[in-house]
Parts: sequence; C-alpha cells; structure tokens
Amino acid sequence: MALHGWTPSVFNNSRSLRLIRRQLACALAIIALALAAGGCVVAPAQSFTLQTEVPADFRVKADAFYVPATGETCVAPPRESGKVAPNRKFFTSEYQSVARTAEFQVPLTKRAGGCPLVLSSLKLNLRARWGPDRSDTDGDFASLSFYDELADDRPGFPASGIQEFQGQCQWLFRTAGPERSIIKILHCRAVDVDGQIVKRMAGGVLQLDQLPGRTVRMVFRMAEQETPYFDLYWFKTPSGWKPCGGRWGRDIEELCLEPPQFKDFRMPDGRTCTIYPNCTE
Repeated sequence: MALHGWTPSVFNNSRSLRLIRRQLACALAIIALALAAGGCVVAPAQSFTLQTEVPADFRVKADAFYVPATGETCVAPPRESGKVAPNRKFFTSEYQSVARTAEFQVPLTKRAGGCPLVLSSLKLNLRARWGPDRSDTDGDFASLSFYDELADDRPGFPASGIQEFQGQCQWLFRTAGPERSIIKILHCRAVDVDGQIVKRMAGGVLQLDQLPGRTVRMVFRMAEQETPYFDLYWFKTPSGWKPCGGRWGRDIEELCLEPPQFKDFRMPDGRTCTIYPNCTE
C-alpha cells in the first residue's frame, strides 16, 4: 500500500524509517497522556504583568523579593559577591522626557539552590528629575505585598483582569547650603477610590493564585502645586512663597515669627530670588 506524500527513497533508508517510528511513538504517547488527563495539557502562566504609569522625567525600578513557598523548610542560598541575591529580581525603566507606561513581566515563583520560592513583596522605587544637573533628582517608593490568602472582606481580582492602584507625587521645596540653594524632595502617597490623597504609601495587597496571566497597574500623577518641605518656615503671599530667616544667623530657612523676616535664595538655574517659584515679586 502506498502512502501519499512519502518518497520511495525514504523507505529504502532503514535508519530514517526507524527514526520516524520513534518520533511517531513519542507523539502517540504524549497524546495518550493528554487524553487520559481529560484533554489538552496547558501549563498555567506563572507570572503577571506589572504596568507603571509615571509622569515625564521619572525612572522606575522594581525590586521583587521571594521567600520559600508555604510548607517549605528550605532556605534560599546566600548572595554571592558581585551578584544579585538569589531571592530577588530587578526590573528597570530609565528616564524619559515624556509621560509613559513601563511594563514588566514579574515571575510569581522561582527556584534558588533547589529551594522553591514564591513572590512575597515588590518595592517600586520612583526617582524623578527636578533640575538640570545629574544630582538634581530625588525619590520615593510604593509597594505591593503578596499572600496565599487575603481577608474575607477584601474584594476579589476584577473581572477585567486588571487591578489598578493609584498614587500622587508632589515636589516639596527647601533651601540648603550657605547659598540657600533650592532643592526638592519627592513625596508620593496613595490615592483612595474618591481621588483623595491618603497618608500611606501607594500600593496594596494581592493574592498569589489570582495573579497568573493578569495585569497590575500602578498609576502615578504629579500634583500641579509645589509646597514647602518645612511648612512653617515659608510665608505664603499672593505672589508665592518667601523663606523666613535672619533671626539666628543660619544659612537655611528658619521658623516664621511675627513680624516675619526673609532671606533671598538661589534657584536651580543660578538666579538669586526672593520668592518661590516666581523669583521676584
């Protein structure tokens, strides 16, 4: 009996025939195992997608931390010199001049020295530029925590497959050094469901078995207004903020008293100013 699609030369080669038979036998064995299990066998996704939406001039660095899975008594091996610790994994997105969304695939499990590990926490390091020099940056962070189970009153993962956490960042300004140069501190906090800023850091808690193949979004907005780092050390006027000083001979701003006394300061671009952010009244 002839087989369509096969050339006689193949059958003349006994080695090729034996190879074909072995491959066919392997394929049939795999099919039989799948049928015995009740259908096709598809390995479940063991990661989730982390999306971080940040304003312009932000850098994002995610630090994932893993611990032995529940019930395991093994210990992850120690960190070797010059290498990343076996129970950690890093993801980085560098500065860009426009707002954008960075995306990472975060494994939920890993092995280290034969020890099975699961994701325990993820620290999101945010760093932003506020001036022209390389050192004119500051940072804050957000975090996610992962558990086998959450409290009963916690809502399940959204049916959309996307869980979103929101945060807002703001620049806080102050002066430093003998020239009273303006520097800025980045301050990021969570935003609740009503859009209000709360005191805790941005982020939340997630259940591990709800995450495979799904997406977690961390969305950060930048506040339009800057405020003083030392609130009672700056005097607010209709034109802006003026740093108090001159009573105790210190280089930086001082507590505002009545009547307030003021000092000039230096902006990041080198200008000597009397009021922030407009420089002159």
